[in-house]
Amino acid sequence: MDELHHDDHHDLIAPIEQSASTKAAAKKARRRRRVLALLITLGVFVAAIAIGAQFLKPLLGMDKVTDYPGPGTGSVSITVPEGSGPKAVAVALVENKVVADADAFVKEFLNDGGELSPGEFTFRTEMKNSDAVDVLVNKDSSKVMYFALSAGLRINESLEAISKGSGISLQELNALNQAPAQFGVPSKAKNLEGFLAPGEYRFPLGTPAKDIIQKLVTTTVDELKSQGITEPAKQYDTVTIASIVQAEGGQADYGNVAGAIYNRLKPNNVETSGLIQSDATVTYGLGKKSFHLTEEEKADKSNTYNTYANVGLPAGPIGSPGKTAIDAAAKPTPNDYLYWVTINLDTKETKFSKTLAEHNTYVEQYNAWCTANPGRCV
Repeated sequence: MDELHHDDHHDLIAPIEQSASTKAAAKKARRRRRVLALLITLGVFVAAIAIGAQFLKPLLGMDKVTDYPGPGTGSVSITVPEGSGPKAVAVALVENKVVADADAFVKEFLNDGGELSPGEFTFRTEMKNSDAVDVLVNKDSSKVMYFALSAGLRINESLEAISKGSGISLQELNALNQAPAQFGVPSKAKNLEGFLAPGEYRFPLGTPAKDIIQKLVTTTVDELKSQGITEPAKQYDTVTIASIVQAEGGQADYGNVAGAIYNRLKPNNVETSGLIQSDATVTYGLGKKSFHLTEEEKADKSNTYNTYANVGLPAGPIGSPGKTAIDAAAKPTPNDYLYWVTINLDTKETKFSKTLAEHNTYVEQYNAWCTANPGRCV
């Protein structure tokens, strides 16, 4: 009985032990499966992020190249028109594959703190943003000839500035100036006075003098044509009037000054009898710069630029008018004015009038300004 009892007891325990062991193994297997499932899910999630990022990058612009390594190759000529902003220039540079990204270039340009100037610039394709900025702000001067011409400069002043900036001799430039017909100016022109367009210019080293002068003249002639002035004699007269406008008024008043000049030139105008009466023309003819003229100088008819003594336009332009002055001369502001006087040489404030009596009251204001600012009105 004892032996039987012992055997029965053993048989009863075994299934219990086997059942517990099986449960533990099953539990362990389930844990492994959960971990494996978790790892697979995590892997799929990571893969999905990676794949999604590849699709999102182009949408978000993350795969966009914002700068080339440089230094670039070849040669690309870009013209920056007057009044252009950095963004417009950046777009042109991207279109010509000079820089990689417009926004990145603008940021680089603004960080440099330089000023944008009109002119023709030579770049390479695929340049670094910083190198392209250097070209625009003239830090790349070893590779270009650079000069700047202010509006209103007389021909001798313009030629001196060109010579200094380009290294071309004044003698060579003067020779070209004395043979204006080759540049396509009106036949009335005895030289290039009035036709060398103001602005900042950059030319590749070694550019011939004739090509430089042609570029400046073409800019002026093209501006006349854009305003509808195509007939050569009319072009010459328009440049002449524009040069007076440039010398006589502040930029805001160019249209009215031009209108007053045309009013004075009308044959039926008894108030001024066809006399422009511009001090600036007289002083040009005298070969000096002054705000003060003697009565003898105003009466000298032998001075062909004397618009006090000689009816009509002076012999020719008296300086280089800028685009705004040319446009004003081409399309003057309609008015009834016959007189104008700049009463403040600092602000260029100009007063207009229809009668001599009114004009004289403004002349008194000018004289008062001169008294308050000694040495300025000589």
